[in-house]
Amino acid sequence: MMNNAVIVGGGPAGMVLGLLLARAGVEVTVLEKHADFLRDFRGDTVHPSTLELLDELGLGERFDALPQRRISSVNAVLDGGTLQIGDFGLLRSPRPYVALVPQWDFLDLLAEAAAAEPTFTLIRNAEVTGLVRSGDRVTGVRWTDRVTGEEHTLEAALTIGCDGRRSVVRAAAGLRGRAFGVPLDVEWFRLPREADDPVGGLGRFTRGQFAVMIDRGDYWQCGYLVRKGGDGPLRALGIDALRRRLARLIPFTGDRVGALRSWEDVSMLDVRIDRLRRWFRPGLLLIGDAAHAMSPVGGVGINLAVADAVAAARHVAPALRAGSASSVPLARVQARRWLPAAVIQTVQRAAHHVLLSRSLRIDPDAALPERTALPAPVRFVQRHPRLQIVPAWLFGLGVLQEHAPAWARRAPAADGGVIVGSTS
Repeated sequence: MMNNAVIVGGGPAGMVLGLLLARAGVEVTVLEKHADFLRDFRGDTVHPSTLELLDELGLGERFDALPQRRISSVNAVLDGGTLQIGDFGLLRSPRPYVALVPQWDFLDLLAEAAAAEPTFTLIRNAEVTGLVRSGDRVTGVRWTDRVTGEEHTLEAALTIGCDGRRSVVRAAAGLRGRAFGVPLDVEWFRLPREADDPVGGLGRFTRGQFAVMIDRGDYWQCGYLVRKGGDGPLRALGIDALRRRLARLIPFTGDRVGALRSWEDVSMLDVRIDRLRRWFRPGLLLIGDAAHAMSPVGGVGINLAVADAVAAARHVAPALRAGSASSVPLARVQARRWLPAAVIQTVQRAAHHVLLSRSLRIDPDAALPERTALPAPVRFVQRHPRLQIVPAWLFGLGVLQEHAPAWARRAPAADGGVIVGSTS
C-alpha cells in the first residue's frame, strides 16, 4: 500500500510541508515548476510565528545568517506626520519582529534542510498538467519536464496542492470557492536605496494615493496601489505619470524615480481574496493560497501558508506512515486552519473598505491635503498605545499559532546544521 505524498508547488507552504513530512519518515516528492526560486516581487515578510517555527526546526541560526532587515513596529506616514500603529516588541515571543528576507534565500534554506532527509525529493522544472484518479479518488499527478518535454505520471497516496492563487491542482479538482470583491491592484517595482533613507519599511497614505516601501538593503521594493482595473489607464499615461506621483507622495524618492525607465520595470499584482468551501477530496488536499488567496495587507500570506503546512503535517503524517490517507485527517486540516484564514481575510477586507476603497476614488493627481482624517480604529489605538499589540499579535502570531510537532524538532548543530533525530 502506498504511503507516499506528492506536493505540487515549491513555495513556502510546499517546502515546509515537504520538510516536515520527510522528518516524519514519509516518502515525499515536491514538484516545482521553475528551475530555481529566483522570482522577484514575491512575499518576503517572515513573521514571529514562522521565526519561532524555524527555531523549533533547528534552522533559526541558519536563517539569521541570511541577509535581512528586521522591523519591530508598523508605521504609517500620513499627511500630518508618522504614526506607529503596531508594536511587535509588545509580543511575548522570542522573535518579536518581522524579518524581511528574499524569498529565494528562505526557500533555498528549506530545500537544503529537506535534502538532508533520506525520504525527500525535489524535482525542478516539473509542470503539473493534471491529476490521476481512480474512481472519485485522486491517486497522483501528471507532470511535464519543462526542459526535455517528457511527460510523467507520479502516483501517491496523498496529493497536496501548494501551487498558489492560480492553482492548477484546484482547477483540475473542480474545487470551487467564494471570491470576495477587492477594490485595488498593486504596481510592484524597485527604486534605489540611499544610506540616509529610512530603515525598515513604511506605508504612505493620503487621500487618493497609497504606497508601501520595503527596505531590501540596497534597494526599495515598492508597491503603489491603484483601483481595480486601473493598471491599463495608468500605463496609458506613460511611465512619467507614475514617477510624478511617487515623487510628490514620497518626496525623498524624487531624485531616483528615473530608475523606472519604462513600464517594463513595473509588475502588476492582481489582488484577490477568495476561499475554498472545501479544501480536500479523497486523496487530495489544498493549503496556502491554493485554498485561500490573501490580500497583501499585513504581508501575512507566507506565514498563513506555513501554518497551514504545519497543521497539515501534524494530521496527515501519522496516517501516511500507517498506510492510510482517508479524508478524515484532511477534514481536520481544514477545520483547524479555516478560522485563521477567515479572520485575516475579514480584517483585510475591512482595511480595503475603510482605508482604501473610498479614497481610491479620488483623483490621484489632485493636490495633497495638509492632513488626512484618521479612521476611528487608528484614532483609538493612538489614544491607547498598548493596544498596538493587537495588530502585532494578529499579523505576527495569528489566531491558532502552529508549532512544530515533536517528531520534527531538531537542535542546531555546532557547525550551523541540525542534529538529526529519530522520527519514531
